[in-house]
Amino acid sequence: MFKALLEPFRHPRPVIELGESRGLSSGRKPKAAGAKDWSSTLRRLWSYLAERRIKLILVLVMVVFSSGLSLLGPFMIGRAVDRYLEGGGSHWGLFLTGLGAVYVLYSLTSWLQNIWMIEISQETVYRMRTELFSHLHSLPISFFNRRQQGEIMSRLTNDIENVSSNLNSSAIDIFSGVLTLAGTLTVMLWLSPLLTLLTFIVVPIMALGMRWITRRTGPLFKQRQRNMGELNGYIEETLSGQRVIKAFGQEHRVISGFQDRNNRIMLSGFWAQSISGFIPKLMNGLNDLSFAIVAGFGGILAVRGSITVGVILVFVEYTRQFTRPLNDLANQWNSVLSAIAGAERVFEVLDERAEAEDESDAAAVEHIRGEVRFREVSFSYNGESDNLKDISFEAKPGEMIALVGPTGAGKTTLIGLLSRFYNPSKGIITIDGRDLASIRRESLRSQMAFVLQDTFLFKGSIRDNIRYGRLDASDEEVERAARLANAHSFIMRLPGGYDRMLSVEGGGISQGQKQLLAIARAILADPAMLVLDEATSSIDTVTELKIQEGLQSLMKGRTSFVIAHRLNTIRQADRILVLQDGRLVQQGSHEELLDKGGLYSELVKGAVKV
Repeated sequence: MFKALLEPFRHPRPVIELGESRGLSSGRKPKAAGAKDWSSTLRRLWSYLAERRIKLILVLVMVVFSSGLSLLGPFMIGRAVDRYLEGGGSHWGLFLTGLGAVYVLYSLTSWLQNIWMIEISQETVYRMRTELFSHLHSLPISFFNRRQQGEIMSRLTNDIENVSSNLNSSAIDIFSGVLTLAGTLTVMLWLSPLLTLLTFIVVPIMALGMRWITRRTGPLFKQRQRNMGELNGYIEETLSGQRVIKAFGQEHRVISGFQDRNNRIMLSGFWAQSISGFIPKLMNGLNDLSFAIVAGFGGILAVRGSITVGVILVFVEYTRQFTRPLNDLANQWNSVLSAIAGAERVFEVLDERAEAEDESDAAAVEHIRGEVRFREVSFSYNGESDNLKDISFEAKPGEMIALVGPTGAGKTTLIGLLSRFYNPSKGIITIDGRDLASIRRESLRSQMAFVLQDTFLFKGSIRDNIRYGRLDASDEEVERAARLANAHSFIMRLPGGYDRMLSVEGGGISQGQKQLLAIARAILADPAMLVLDEATSSIDTVTELKIQEGLQSLMKGRTSFVIAHRLNTIRQADRILVLQDGRLVQQGSHEELLDKGGLYSELVKGAVKV
């Protein structure tokens, strides 16, 4: 029955994603074994906690004291009752003072252990969050191409917060529970082995019940975390695509997709909480059963003189103290399962291979002239079919190389190889006669500037967004770059001018204005090589003509690679590379290619869509 209930969200019905085909299929790397093994996950969590050894030792000391004091109080009460019944009298003032001191010290040690454990848990998740964020910036582009941004954000926020919220309370309760169980059992055996054995009748029932419940709640908690990540990814995607959704009237389909994912979370959360909710009910019932056993058999033993009334009182309290840690451990197990599920998702990303390190003999280069050669270069995203096949060409320093061809021909992939976002499967790429692999990535990319088709602006001022191209640029240099990109006039018309604050992704200005700022950013970077991926696609014809002069000035003396869909923007290119199905089918100047006929001529005439 349980498997049947779990089946709908183990294999959910397919839902069409808005961005289902936007990623590059690169064959997802198998998850690391550690991300699937709970014991390994717990060991990794412990490695983070172990760095705070001193505080952990202090917490353990406080747990030992608080556990001992929690046992001492009932024992003192039982001994006082026995002495009173035996007619020995008691110094009640001294007894009450001592008992009060015990419970005050118990409260103090409990408070201290909680405070120190909060510090440990917060420092732990701080390190985890820092490591995860840093590691994300070391991952290759292919990782981000195959995952939704919202799903990644969910791991950085929800999953780590899940670890934080559960780690603090669970760790203390587990330590305290184990010590209390051990201490209680020891004293109970010392007072009455027979009554202890009778009390233990409920333990096998507890163990079997816990085993049955946790085997079913574990997968559900993990499924709930996965479903939450999927929902966050879907929300991020739909919010980013609101303009497209409304333009095509797809609101109802998007809402339906949200409801489907929300329903999966509801199902997994409902069954996880419902099944785990049996634990306190089971424990409460067994507590009552244990109390009845102690009271009934204890009374018989007291009448027969085998034990005293004080021992029965101690046993009644210890029975509660014995089953209460079990109850707490059972309740905290749900938190542990939830924390493990969150930690697994965090470690899964941390286990992703970072972008390949530079070769041992790779070196930085101070200046690149821009002589680029591709020699029989092939590349495949998935290791099966080639996306680029035997590409060979040469670009001389200062030349403008245009890349044209139908959608999916391999233009952007070729640029990705040039910037070392990917490594070729076969063949060699050289810059200034040096194998690209012998140049450090950071050094290579620092001498390249990109103006991409999808312009991204950060939350901040216009000035800071342009200065992103070169962080040490002065305000005058920022303004000069904006003038060259023909962005100065529209910037000055905005309230605040260069200090105008932009929202996330440049909200508040048009797409064409965003692209002008991206061009200004590239101009400010003063690169040795320039990559323009349809840089003027979102600019009207009049503005495009105005910035051509600025782009020509920018490209002068720099090797430039231009991906163009508007073929009129590349007529002046020194060489045009025509790609089709991952192959270089033609190359030459505009006039040469028109004379030859073939694909380029068809593209110019509009017979083939670019």
